[in-house]
Amino acid sequence: MAAGFKRRGIQVECVQTDNGFAFTNRFSNSKKDLPTHFELTAARLGIRHKLIRPYTPRHNGKVERSHREDQKRFYDSHRFFSLADSSVQLTAH
Repeated sequence: MAAGFKRRGIQVECVQTDNGFAFTNRFSNSKKDLPTHFELTAARLGIRHKLIRPYTPRHNGKVERSHREDQKRFYDSHRFFSLADSSVQLTAH
């Protein structure tokens, strides 16, 4: 994804996410002090990671709506066989 942003001249400064375990271990009992792959990658790329307040999905309402529209308009009508295939289909779309 970072390579795609770079090709298009997009510089990501901050990413806002919910508190899912893919994004943070903040609420994990056993891994609380271990960074996730997402957190490590964001730090390596110099991207600030902002977490929304727990149990407030409305804070990500616009992105949730965008994901729903992406699903309806693109992903529901395409099948991907690899990450490279998805990139080719997205570029053609």
